[in-house]
Amino acid sequence: MTEHTDRTTGEITEKAPVAAFLASHLNGRTEEELSTEFHGLLDQVRAHGKKGSMTITIVVDPPANGVESAPLPIGVESAVKAPKPTPVKSLYFLDDDGLPVREDPRQMSPGLYRSADGATEFRMADTTTDYRDA
Repeated sequence: MTEHTDRTTGEITEKAPVAAFLASHLNGRTEEELSTEFHGLLDQVRAHGKKGSMTITIVVDPPANGVESAPLPIGVESAVKAPKPTPVKSLYFLDDDGLPVREDPRQMSPGLYRSADGATEFRMADTTTDYRDA
């Protein structure tokens, strides 16, 4: 803990660490929520192999109506930026109309053949196989 001198009385006091404040805020609920978010972030970083971040913000409002002895409303907010999996991509070709298609429009379909004169004809692939006993 660090020493602090009260300017009005000259008394030396100690300031509580911010970790102690977070642990006691809202009877420990804040610390539990932050820990859950933090461990979730660690799991996502480990699972996806990418970096993530967690930001903790302590918001302090001024006392009501400027009364010096009034209590200070203090809140704790957090934001987690966890990595996401990389979406799986698939390959497409663009057809003559500019639409994505799975098959290359420049390639002929199976069973279509071009003869020497450029005419297209359909032939069935030979699927018969003569198996002989060994």
